[in-house]
Amino acid sequence: MILTDTHTHLYLDDFEEDREQVIKNALENGVVRMLLPNIDSTTVDDLKSMATAFPKHCYPMMGLHPTSVKDNYEKEIALVEQELTTGKYYGVGEIGIDLYWDSTFEEQQKNSFRKQLRLAKKYRLAVSVHTRNAFKFTIQIVKEELTDDLKGVFHCFTGTMEEAGQIMDAGFKMGIGGIVTFKNSGLAEVVAQLPLETLVLETDAPYLTPVPYRGKRNQSAYLLYVAQKIAEIKNIPVETVAEVTSRTAENLFFKKQ
Repeated sequence: MILTDTHTHLYLDDFEEDREQVIKNALENGVVRMLLPNIDSTTVDDLKSMATAFPKHCYPMMGLHPTSVKDNYEKEIALVEQELTTGKYYGVGEIGIDLYWDSTFEEQQKNSFRKQLRLAKKYRLAVSVHTRNAFKFTIQIVKEELTDDLKGVFHCFTGTMEEAGQIMDAGFKMGIGGIVTFKNSGLAEVVAQLPLETLVLETDAPYLTPVPYRGKRNQSAYLLYVAQKIAEIKNIPVETVAEVTSRTAENLFFKKQ
């Protein structure tokens, strides 16, 4: 059984002490591909170092996270494009709009998101979209920028069926992580209604750890629990979940457009 973690931050300091063991744990649970989305200029070196250290399993993405968007965002995006010109990245991410903590830089976030969607089209790469308290703005910009060569994932999807419908109408996929295992999240009821082909799996490690390890540091090995929960929700074999979601991830991130 082969699983693909489409969103994991294993390069962060949270894994400084046991990074090799964390990779080993993932492989033992069938997680053979791990996509690493960038955060901002402060994480680029660590991201690249990890991709170099584990080239058969860790695949870097390049982008500017919305919560890192400040007045200097254009300088940050210039670095993103400089990195993308190397051809060593498998996606543009993590990008989007987040108004949960602070809306001070709302307009800058919107501009940053739009610019990075255009970079994704220019370099023919899929995007990993982060949206929090901003779905209306995020999907609107995606629709405005939508062309045949724009594709990607709404990472950490926790929305409604109506929101899922808009994402599917745009031809995008939804990243399902540990929240689907939380008893009162309501996500399982939505996932039950979504075609398996519209989903990919993710951990967002070290965050959003699934049951039975909720509250502890997340890691890519725990993707197995997400896959098992989706299999339970849909009453299908976990092997089917692994096969279909990994194929979707393959088509998005690993096949050149």
